[in-house]
Parts: sequence; C-alpha cells; structure tokens
Amino acid sequence: MLAILEAGFRIRLIFGTMSTPAFPQRRILVVDDEPFVCDAVKMMLTFDGHVVETASNGKEALAMFEVGKFDLVITDFAMPTMKGDELAAAIKARSPKQPVVMITAYAEMLQSSGNPLPGVDFVISKPFLLENLREAIARVTPAGLNSKPQTK
Repeated sequence: MLAILEAGFRIRLIFGTMSTPAFPQRRILVVDDEPFVCDAVKMMLTFDGHVVETASNGKEALAMFEVGKFDLVITDFAMPTMKGDELAAAIKARSPKQPVVMITAYAEMLQSSGNPLPGVDFVISKPFLLENLREAIARVTPAGLNSKPQTK
C-alpha cells in the first residue's frame, strides 16, 4: 500500500505491499502547487508503469496540455490563481473528451454544496491510496468514462 496523508501542513508517505495494476500504461499530467505532492503522485503512478509529467499550476498545465497528448489529467483543487475545477473546465473547453480527475481534501464539501464540478470526471478525497488512483484511472479512461463526477 502507498498512501499520501495530510496532517496539517505535513504530508507523509506510507509504504507497504502493493499489487500490480490490471490496466495499460497511460500518459498522465499531474498538477499540484505542492512539489512534494506532485512528486509523490508521480512516484505512485510511475510504479504502475505510467508515463507522468508534472505541472505546478494551472497556467503551466494548460501550456503542457496544448503541446502534449495526455490520456489523463490529475489535478489538485486548492491551487493559487487557477483552482483545479477552473483548470478542468479550461481543459474540457479545449478537448471535451479529455478525462480529468481531481484530488482534494475538500471532496465532501464540494459534493454537498450542490454546485457541479464542470469538467471533473472523478474526485479522489485526501488522504488517498494508490488503489484510489488506480480506480480513478480505470473509471475515467476510455474503457469506463462516466458522465458525472464520483467521489472515492
């Protein structure tokens, strides 16, 4: 098991036994303003054989998205300047079928607010495990894209 846990301002990685994924390699863009989180998510996804690029903000992510082809974009919600839902909407405006997953500590609040998250296909609540990432990838990539955001 590999997990990212947030405790105040400290983030810890927990390692344990990890199983091999049952899906093909994907090209994934990970966006988070916290470099440690980007690196940790990249490490988890690379462990599963994915090709991962990272961006530290929405503007950088959009520039990378314009020149690169990604199977999936994974973004944090709470980022300065451009929040994750704004990034997701901008990506969907450019490429409506592009799968976007949001990772956030505010998943329950966002879901209960009644406001839709335009452009977000799946929401992962922090703290999360490698298995949560695997489930999101399996659900939103072409074999299982859903029409409305889900929370795990």
